[in-house]
Amino acid sequence: MTDSPAARLQQLFEGHRLTPTQRRIAHSMVRRAADVPFLSSVELAEVAGVSQPSVTRFAVALGFDGYPALRKHLREVVPPGSVPVEDALNEYQQAVRAEIDNLRHLCDLLADPAPVLRAGALLAASRPLPVLGLRAAAAQARGFAYFAGKVHPDVRLLDEGGTLLADRIDDARRAGATALLCFALPRHPREVVAALAYAQDAGLTVVTVADSAFAPVAGHSDLLLPAAVGTGLSFDTACAPMLLGRVLLEAMCDDIPEAQARLEEFDAKAAARGLFVE
Repeated sequence: MTDSPAARLQQLFEGHRLTPTQRRIAHSMVRRAADVPFLSSVELAEVAGVSQPSVTRFAVALGFDGYPALRKHLREVVPPGSVPVEDALNEYQQAVRAEIDNLRHLCDLLADPAPVLRAGALLAASRPLPVLGLRAAAAQARGFAYFAGKVHPDVRLLDEGGTLLADRIDDARRAGATALLCFALPRHPREVVAALAYAQDAGLTVVTVADSAFAPVAGHSDLLLPAAVGTGLSFDTACAPMLLGRVLLEAMCDDIPEAQARLEEFDAKAAARGLFVE
């Protein structure tokens, strides 16, 4: 049930950028939802396997003056005896449920397909098409570039930072690029923000898939498509951004007249080479 005490605890943590240690505390609290409102900061630290000052910093990170204020709030959110056994989901179930909620939210956003259709047209028209993603977002960029390369004649993956990043943006612009696609996920590298600013100054239209419309990259994105990440585990989960990337691919294919022919050509060559195990 989405209104279970464990779920309400999870909602308390949503929207906050927590460190791995703070997430560990949050996980422990969800697992002990029934009795955590009555634990001292020292006891919670022992349960989570962290230091007592870490618990205090965790409370402040959530917007409370300290742990006593957080505990007072918890007693209002999770009253005694309010956690039925069937609602006490473990941390893995909570993470999956949170991702399902993220996908539902993405589904609601896609009720208006106009932003995705506009993005698809921009990306399809850019020859070449640079695709940027660093650190946590590198896998999303790489996956998009892999599939996009089957239908787009010139996709250039930018998944490594450093001083050459600006050079590669310049190279793409000189070759005729008109747009750049960026995947930006937390924690957001300063280098990505700087790269997007540089791309805009170079005359590229920046399309960004980010975890929030208020992400640090928003100020340097001409078109931002939000898809929330899951924060229920020690490391973010990115099911919604990945799916949004595939939706964006579909929209891009619709604006490339030769897309279907390219896919059929690839399939024929793959079969001739015995590329895949049937």
